[in-house]
Amino acid sequence: MTTRDIAVTGIGLITPAGTDAESTWRTVCAGTPTAVIDPALGDVPVPLSCRAPPFDAQALIGPQVWRMDRFTHLALIAAHEAVRNAGLDPATWDGARVAVVIGVGYDSKDLVVPAVRKLMDGAYHSLSPLLVPRTTTNAAPAEICIALGAHGPSMAVTTACASGATALGTARDLLLADRCDIALAGGAEAPCHPLPSACFAQMGALSGRLHDPQGASRPFDVDRDGFVLAEGAGLMVLERAADARARGARVRAYFSGYGSSTDGYHYAAPRPDGTGVERAFTAALRDAGLGTADIGHVNAHGTGTPINDRIEGAALARLFHRQPLAVTSTKGVTGHTLGAAGAIEAVLAALTLEHQTIPPTANLDQLDPDIDLDVVAKVPRPQRMEAVASNSCGFGGHNNVVLLRRA
Repeated sequence: MTTRDIAVTGIGLITPAGTDAESTWRTVCAGTPTAVIDPALGDVPVPLSCRAPPFDAQALIGPQVWRMDRFTHLALIAAHEAVRNAGLDPATWDGARVAVVIGVGYDSKDLVVPAVRKLMDGAYHSLSPLLVPRTTTNAAPAEICIALGAHGPSMAVTTACASGATALGTARDLLLADRCDIALAGGAEAPCHPLPSACFAQMGALSGRLHDPQGASRPFDVDRDGFVLAEGAGLMVLERAADARARGARVRAYFSGYGSSTDGYHYAAPRPDGTGVERAFTAALRDAGLGTADIGHVNAHGTGTPINDRIEGAALARLFHRQPLAVTSTKGVTGHTLGAAGAIEAVLAALTLEHQTIPPTANLDQLDPDIDLDVVAKVPRPQRMEAVASNSCGFGGHNNVVLLRRA
């Protein structure tokens, strides 16, 4: 342990694989895909999605649930679980020393699209005065602060599909700068709506495997053809390691390094040479004082798009120089939760360390021969690991790496 180590003392998840961390981990380890034909998407070109299992938002959040959009529901559910898991009681903590940082990639469409229709029809008088506060990206951290009595720094960060990882890195910086004692950080997204679905389909980013929905999300497979839109939230409770020890907290993992870079190349496509991914990894390793030989596993961004998987795979292969490295992409099970993905996958990486087991990449029947990596497929792989990494990338050229060490 170093003075820059941040303890992960609580985790919370709600994903298409489960309504909490434990159920999500079981489903991910089983390699059970969650993609289905989604009637709510209507007649869009690719009506596939991965949605969270049904849940009672009012029972989990309270009567104020009516004023929130779905991405905020997901964020709050994961936040409550993470705080309980950390053994913290918001009624007794010093709220002025509690920070909340949530990554959200895309604003709400469930409320905005109907409002635009009203606007186009000239029905200005029927627009809700709560539309703006309910749909702004900072609604999630704001509602978490209200619910939990957090009065320290709070913010929403957005770096497209790397947003959740960026939120974790930002929270780590707040703790190292002594601007808070506890940080609740992660990402949330609820994009399963006809508008983003149709737009991503127009880009050619979505899998068109309508004849086999459960096989649609297939990262690193030679027959991959795009990602499946998904919703979810993942949050961590972070504390300085010394503070966690002092209160006798159970440490799930140590957040030992963080790195970020920007391609500065294209508004959507990654740099073809993958050097941005390498720079982010190198920065995270330097931050943690580790080398590539210390990393036993990477939870890859691995969306299942043909170009992105190939670029990420080549970057990891160059960086690790054929050293033993087991790679997985849990998006084969969960689909792509966009701005929440980096946080969800960081939580799964922490569980991978804790259980010393790497989940399989679902639907990986034949590894793309252009991807020279040891990608875990079919069944979970028991493996001794002392440090793992979670890699996230986003439109605009964002690259973020969260590096965790075993507690």
